[in-house]
Amino acid sequence: MKPVIEDLVKRAPALIDGAWGTQLQTRGLPIGACPDEWNLSNPDKVKDVAAAYVSAGSDIILTNTFGANRLTLGRHGFADRAVEINKAGVSASLSAVHGTEVRVFASIGPTGVMLAMGESTPEELLSVFTEQATALAEAGAHGIVVETMSDIDEATIAVKAAVATGLPVVASMVYGAGKALDRTIMGVTPEMAAEALESAGADVIGSNCGQGADTMLIIAQRLKAATKLPLWIKPNAGLPELVDGAAVYRTSPEEWAVQAGALVSAGADFIGGCCGTSPVFITALTAALSKGTQ
Repeated sequence: MKPVIEDLVKRAPALIDGAWGTQLQTRGLPIGACPDEWNLSNPDKVKDVAAAYVSAGSDIILTNTFGANRLTLGRHGFADRAVEINKAGVSASLSAVHGTEVRVFASIGPTGVMLAMGESTPEELLSVFTEQATALAEAGAHGIVVETMSDIDEATIAVKAAVATGLPVVASMVYGAGKALDRTIMGVTPEMAAEALESAGADVIGSNCGQGADTMLIIAQRLKAATKLPLWIKPNAGLPELVDGAAVYRTSPEEWAVQAGALVSAGADFIGGCCGTSPVFITALTAALSKGTQ
């Protein structure tokens, strides 16, 4: 186990941060705009999101680089600035944790292309993810999180690119398809993911997004049974309702914190929030865990 992971696991559960996109929107990011580009044009606002999660009690802060691969950035006209955007994203989060023991794990999300449909090749994706992972490592990230993946082939390519940097690597899939909500949209089960991601070299595996903390419990239990690696879990604030074209999450921070505590009891070594959560949710989770509600 890499020293950074070992140190964090000792304090399990280690608290991760919550959602980023909605937090940037509350600070002025227009819907449909490229959030990653804000690392260059609005670095102070990006840092402010990270700082809010530090204040809420997070032990790990991610970076505003989820879509900062050159394929996704290319849809916004920023493909040629991928390295610059990734390094600026790490810099913003590092600035927010300066003087603390909080770690910065850089985010790598999916490219949005489908290998199965021939929209890209494994070789191209390896090049894309290598460029991003190398930039994140060079900027000083303490670890890398490959997250919100549905395609196990794309996920393992990203993990291998991240592992090549020498940094600790978390690999997290998004489940919520199928009758039991226990598969990714590409049909990957927790057991299939655990085997493939561990073989690819991940140091930590888990699940994020897709569903709330209550229904993610079975995913956490199955992942825990399928691997001896530490477990990373970041559920949404329940399932969203569409109100006037916008996603609204009804789960309260206090209710979500109790549900997240159950995930810790199920074996989550790392716990945080995804869509619909905010620093208030992390504060509530900190309070719930301190009271021993998990």
